[in-house]
Amino acid sequence: MKKTSSSPKFSTKNRKSNKSGRKETPHEDDSIIYGLHAVIAALQNPARKCQKLLATKNALNEIRQQTDIPPNLDIQEASPDQINKKLKPGTVHQGALLNASPLPEVSLETITASGKPIIVLDQVTDPRNIGAIIRAATVFGAGGLIMTRHNSPASGGALAKTASGALEKMPLVRVANLARCLESLTEAGYLTCGLDEEGTQWLGDIPRDQPIACVMGAEGKGLRRLTKENCAQLVRLTATDASSFATLNVATATAVALYEIVR
Repeated sequence: MKKTSSSPKFSTKNRKSNKSGRKETPHEDDSIIYGLHAVIAALQNPARKCQKLLATKNALNEIRQQTDIPPNLDIQEASPDQINKKLKPGTVHQGALLNASPLPEVSLETITASGKPIIVLDQVTDPRNIGAIIRAATVFGAGGLIMTRHNSPASGGALAKTASGALEKMPLVRVANLARCLESLTEAGYLTCGLDEEGTQWLGDIPRDQPIACVMGAEGKGLRRLTKENCAQLVRLTATDASSFATLNVATATAVALYEIVR
């Protein structure tokens, strides 16, 4: 077991004390990765600078079987309870918690150059939904995922856990202004299609003579007015009555839309 006194500690920049003096669990951020698949994928990604691994004996054995551990990584063997104290109550970490640098930022130009389908999220805030969307986007060969800088969760924590390693493969772009981003996608030759239960056209009828950027709204609120106005098309997911779209969560709807786009 390797220990170094100068090794980086797990991020506590958001940790606050309550009135009793007891410190609260830190919020999840881009530097915290947990869950076996997510941790192993992060360790395998040369774009990550991994700093510290906290793992149970069984999890550490599994990680060593699956991948080579970076030589300078600070490794600490810990009990499940010791790991629990680093995370929010109820977090399923599978015995592995990694502190690593955030992934490098990707430009919009990089993902549009691929010509592959792009998923755009309009203030989708649930990290687990976004993690599932990243997995679907990876499976169906999307070129990237676009999110807003504000009103979107961090790329670590529950998002990385649910993505189950796909976060290391799917380019993720954060933009300050979604309306301006949609204009840029149009200029890059993309057809921007907003998925809306009141869309006048079925997604399956959209021509495939140019790459598609599929814009997904948050559950409940759907697409914002300005987002709708900047989409070239408002489309529905079903060929018949669109009301069934409302019964799907955004992750499932995105997976179905991607299948329709690439089939």
